[in-house]
Amino acid sequence: MELTKNIFFNTDKLVENTKVKISYTGKLFQDTSEKVSIHYGFGLNWDNVNDVDMEKTDLGFQAEIELLEGDSFNFCFKNENDAWDNNDGENYIFPLEKVQNELLVLEDEPVSLGSAKKLRRSYLWSKKVRLAVYKIITYLPKIISGNYKRKLEKKES
Repeated sequence: MELTKNIFFNTDKLVENTKVKISYTGKLFQDTSEKVSIHYGFGLNWDNVNDVDMEKTDLGFQAEIELLEGDSFNFCFKNENDAWDNNDGENYIFPLEKVQNELLVLEDEPVSLGSAKKLRRSYLWSKKVRLAVYKIITYLPKIISGNYKRKLEKKES
């Protein structure tokens, strides 16, 4: 995923409490810097500020970052000569999404057969309700208008 020119992530969404790999091919890479580090923090106040040295590859500088909790992921880049790429003083700021807890199955919690049966039962009931609503919508107007009876009479004749 490319969020901005010359910055790529190995995922479609930035989700808090996950790891993400960042690839940087911006001006510090283009200026043939030998060493680049990413300076980053989270939220409006840049909480949990950290610096990580990035690995130089043919595809740019790369680093793996643990995304902590916050509304946004803020970062900029610095090379060995203290030259900065901070998006012209604006820094690079991207929103973080919250973890979808209701979809996670925790390893510590055993899944009981009772909860699986409840899920199956509720699924079956939802199918029955949808079928009943479909039949009501389809056949009730025919019964009220009398078209349903006429078709039955024609078939019997």
